[in-house]
Amino acid sequence: MSIFVDQSTRLIVQGITGREGRFHTRQCLDYGTKIVAGVTPGKGGTEVSGIPVFNTVREAVARTEANTSMIFVPPAFAADAICEAADAGVQLIICITEGIPLLDVLKVKHYLTLTQTRLIGPNCPGIISPGLCKAGIMPGAIHLPGGSIGVVSRSGTLTYEVVHQLTRQGIGQTTCIGIGGDPVAGTSFIDCLAAFERDAATRGMVMVGEIGGSAEEDAAVYVQQNVTKPVVGFVAGLTAPPGRRMGHAGAIVSGGSGTAQGKIAAMRAGGLHVCEDLGRLGEFCKEIFSQT
Repeated sequence: MSIFVDQSTRLIVQGITGREGRFHTRQCLDYGTKIVAGVTPGKGGTEVSGIPVFNTVREAVARTEANTSMIFVPPAFAADAICEAADAGVQLIICITEGIPLLDVLKVKHYLTLTQTRLIGPNCPGIISPGLCKAGIMPGAIHLPGGSIGVVSRSGTLTYEVVHQLTRQGIGQTTCIGIGGDPVAGTSFIDCLAAFERDAATRGMVMVGEIGGSAEEDAAVYVQQNVTKPVVGFVAGLTAPPGRRMGHAGAIVSGGSGTAQGKIAAMRAGGLHVCEDLGRLGEFCKEIFSQT
């Protein structure tokens, strides 16, 4: 089993005719994802890699029964693209676009509370259920199907490193999700941990955090109160100086809050198994998960 995406996912790509949209559409197709349509206003009636392109999401959904969208629309138009997909009844939106104005994301997040749509991102690598569906920009080859460990991360590149180490240890994954590192995200650590807890095939989780904000601390409290499966935690940014942005807009330490040390302490207090050495995270996970 998996969470959020599987073999029943019918994906559309908003911004499919752009360079990034074309490239990653091909990558997802090669992985086996069912991409049923693309959307670019003014390009309706054309094709990309044999996939029909429509002018609107509503038309694409009506013609193909799509239930998921992946967005490569430029930042200035990405918020409208998300709302358009939600209005068309798309159940899951994965927004790869980075650089969306914070006010736009706040408005979108509020708007989505009026719908049944889940947003992953923005500024995220996407989601993959190994062997079933890839809706994102992650390298599919590093993931191992048929496993029982769920992965959720704020960092795209760290997600790839963690997954690669798990695969090298023979630890397969149910679903791997990059929720994005912006200050405001559509789907949180808690959302993913709750879904993994409900998923019968997932017997353990890896949560990859980074400095800034309070998402990791909030997730640690949730794990302590609601999660029965083992959770391994890692926090990037132990050496980051206060007040300096490190990679993501959300990865900034201000005053005494959001530090790696504080997050690690919160994770341990919440019952997570914390690994402080990224280089041996795979080995650490094997030790922890072999005990369950």
